[in-house]
Amino acid sequence: MAKMTMVQAINLALHEEMERDDSVIVMGEDVGVDEGVFRVTAGLHEAFGSARVLDTPLAESGILGTAIGMALAGLRPVAEMQFSGFSYLMFPQLEGHGSRFRSRTQGRMTVPLVVRMPYGGGVRALEHHSESREASYAHLPGVKVVIPSGPRNARALMAAAVRDPDPVVFMEPKRSYRVFREEVPEEPEIGQIGRARIAREGSDLTLVSWGAMMRPVLHAAEEVTSSRGASIEVIDLLTISPLDGSAIARSVSKTGRCVVVQEAPRSLGVASEVIAQINDRALMHLEAPVNRITGYDVVTPYFGREMGYIPGPGRIRRGIEETLDF
Repeated sequence: MAKMTMVQAINLALHEEMERDDSVIVMGEDVGVDEGVFRVTAGLHEAFGSARVLDTPLAESGILGTAIGMALAGLRPVAEMQFSGFSYLMFPQLEGHGSRFRSRTQGRMTVPLVVRMPYGGGVRALEHHSESREASYAHLPGVKVVIPSGPRNARALMAAAVRDPDPVVFMEPKRSYRVFREEVPEEPEIGQIGRARIAREGSDLTLVSWGAMMRPVLHAAEEVTSSRGASIEVIDLLTISPLDGSAIARSVSKTGRCVVVQEAPRSLGVASEVIAQINDRALMHLEAPVNRITGYDVVTPYFGREMGYIPGPGRIRRGIEETLDF
């Protein structure tokens, strides 16, 4: 197995899916000749040509509106929004059309497209480049929201997203793009949208997170185990919508304690929905209130202060210890 970064793994998935299915196309700002701002689409234009790798104008609404039309006509477009902070300009197309065609036509028409968008902070970017707004898209019925945490699951989930019959918002944690490598099998892998994975087994506390937060979460879990001997189970959600509430409930029913970690602002986020799922499914198993370790309810700060905004291992560790000591 080759060791790859997340950028390389997503690129591999796109190449494999385009090779497998002629209806798969890639489109977005600078994704062709210049191979994308993060080089995720490197080599695709050379391999598949300008008819299948389309450089578009700087117009997010136009990119997605065109992609929706292509999907309705039988293609499977993968549309890139260069940064998630610019994706709000395409929101009316996603909410008003992409998410609704299955219900609007009573199942006769679907919109098989993927919207790729790098998201999150920690890379010293400028305003509108560091937001973590996954809850905004998870709130749309008819849209699936996928967030990989590492190269191997990124490759498998991208393949699943391309093959899905409905719109998939594929949010790529750019802080994880090149920070580590992981073994990726040579044979294709297809992930399962809507299923979380247990990244670390344990019995004393459940730690739930996703995306770039998985690395500090696993680091904090290891620290608490080393210092206190506590057995920490870590769940990597992988899919925000549909949320794998069953996996969360099974783990919390076993451990009796839970901490949820998100980079996004605290209020009305995915962590809140995770807690609601626990209340619905596993409330009587809790031995302590569920704790949230999150960003703050402010605009994502500029790079000089962003690392104070994003939960790190120290803040996560303190949250785990407070919950264990309750």
